Amino acid sequence: MTDAPFMLGVSGARGIVGKTMTPEVARRFAACWGSHLVSGAEATPTVCLGRDSRPSGPELAAAAAAGLAAVGCRVIDLGVVATPTVGVMIGTTGAAGGVVITASHNPTPWNGLKLLDHHGTAPSSELAAEIVATFRGSGEAETTASSELITTELRGTDTHVSKVLGLIDPMPLRERKFTVVLDSVNGAGTAGGHSLLDAYGCDLTHLGSEPNGDFWHTPEPTGENLTGLCEAVREHAADIGCAQDPDADRLALVDEQGHYIGEEYTLALAAWRVLLEHPGANLVTNLSTSRMIDDVAERFGATVYRSAVGEANVAAVMRERDAIAGGEGNGGIILPAITFVRDSLSGMALVLDLMRREGKTLSVLVDEIPRYVIIKEKLKLVDRADLDPALAAMRAAFCEAKIDDCDGLRVDLPEGWAHLRPSNTEPIARIIVEAATEDAAGDLLERVRLATGL
Repeated sequence: MTDAPFMLGVSGARGIVGKTMTPEVARRFAACWGSHLVSGAEATPTVCLGRDSRPSGPELAAAAAAGLAAVGCRVIDLGVVATPTVGVMIGTTGAAGGVVITASHNPTPWNGLKLLDHHGTAPSSELAAEIVATFRGSGEAETTASSELITTELRGTDTHVSKVLGLIDPMPLRERKFTVVLDSVNGAGTAGGHSLLDAYGCDLTHLGSEPNGDFWHTPEPTGENLTGLCEAVREHAADIGCAQDPDADRLALVDEQGHYIGEEYTLALAAWRVLLEHPGANLVTNLSTSRMIDDVAERFGATVYRSAVGEANVAAVMRERDAIAGGEGNGGIILPAITFVRDSLSGMALVLDLMRREGKTLSVLVDEIPRYVIIKEKLKLVDRADLDPALAAMRAAFCEAKIDDCDGLRVDLPEGWAHLRPSNTEPIARIIVEAATEDAAGDLLERVRLATGL
């Protein structure tokens, strides 16, 4: 036995390489997903398999391919590609689903398997629970697999970039010739990010440009981890700095002054660009995302719908509402015209084209979006049911507010909003509040605490 962490849930399987994440674990988990796809298929289902740039990727991907093929899936091995590229290729090939070997923003000792359905999104929480239960009950996976069922396709990144270029015309951007610093953190977005920005005629400085998984800083694209990018933007007098996470489904931005502006702005700016062409359209984000997107939507007569937290939940509501765009406040942009997976390439294209169309610097655009203060807290939680009394007390205390209870409880007031929910991946609860000032956010948080006793 090992005390190394191992996570199973809506995000798939994730653990420490060589301890809780081994080729056998990858083979078994992929086989469980493949068995589900086979059970609902009239013909041999196709599965797109990609991986991020971690050194453990090739061995785990080979094991996953063997597990999928052993249960009767046809596997298209895409090699090192961004997670959204796998989503693009699922749509392009008509695949039944996908598997991505990635641990997202976790450091190099981690790796895992992220599952994607035929839409290119993570399975629902109910289906994810079913796959996890099957995995927990499975024994050693069958290792005999026909090599005829496994093929290689290395044009996924080109296909992805071409789709983005087809949506955001490169010619006007080539004339503008932005100066860009891109930090790909030596992750899976390296090739796609470079290719896209080159096609847009950008004067590019590329940090972390080797897709070798040797992350040159802590890989989550937050302000404290992007000081090197901020310095490079100032050094090169760049118009913008862009940061991808290791599997390139998130995008953070740095303005022309070298200031990190926060991932919440990525979605608001991207929505702004989309609504320039599609005023009055529907947008979707989750309950824990900033009001900034609502402010942008109001300018264009657009409607914002909220979903439970999680990429799959956002994508599901996007399909229900025929949304033109959506995403999450962690820098995740979803454009259905490209894929239903969060996509840093789409985000970069939209923000650059917004700057071009408006003829304004990034800092000026950011100043035109109302500023808010967000406070986030974690609370230990033994059982989800333990949170029920607090949720009921919060509902009673905020009876004057607009209530949304699709994921815990969110209360919206003129002065701000608060969201209390159990985590889907950890034994914790989260409290998130947002208001126009630090004092107002602190007051709202204290009001939640007093009402719930948390």
